[in-house]
Amino acid sequence: MSLLTPGLGFFFWTLIAFIVVFLLLKKFAWKPILKSLNEREKNIADSIASAERVKAEMAQMQSENEALLAKAREERGQLLKEAREMKDKMIAQAKDEAKAEANKIILDAQAAINAQKMAAVIDVKNQVGKLVIEVAEKILRKELAGKEAQEAQIKGLVDEIKLN
Repeated sequence: MSLLTPGLGFFFWTLIAFIVVFLLLKKFAWKPILKSLNEREKNIADSIASAERVKAEMAQMQSENEALLAKAREERGQLLKEAREMKDKMIAQAKDEAKAEANKIILDAQAAINAQKMAAVIDVKNQVGKLVIEVAEKILRKELAGKEAQEAQIKGLVDEIKLN
């Protein structure tokens, strides 16, 4: 029961030991403990501030990224529109060139056909002319087989020339 009701000596020595330990702790441990607590508190505050700063930067970066993404989408749409317009223009130009080339080919073909037609007509005329001359020659030889008939024909041609 002596622990529940301590004696005056025990109380005195306990108080002395407590004061000595308190002074030793105050002299050697209190400042480092407070210093480490202050440093820890400062580190925690810096970390919180840094986290808030990073959070703000992330929000700003996110809004910038969204703006860049919107701009990129707009540019993509513009590029697609320009590409479609360029494609349509190229197709129209190719069609026009094809029509022009087709017209040129048709005109060249018509000119070639006309030239061949004229050559064929001239050839037919020449052949007909040759046939007429051959037939006329044969007829004249037959009719002008005698010398008297030849002289009469020559005289008729000379008279005809004089009249013209």
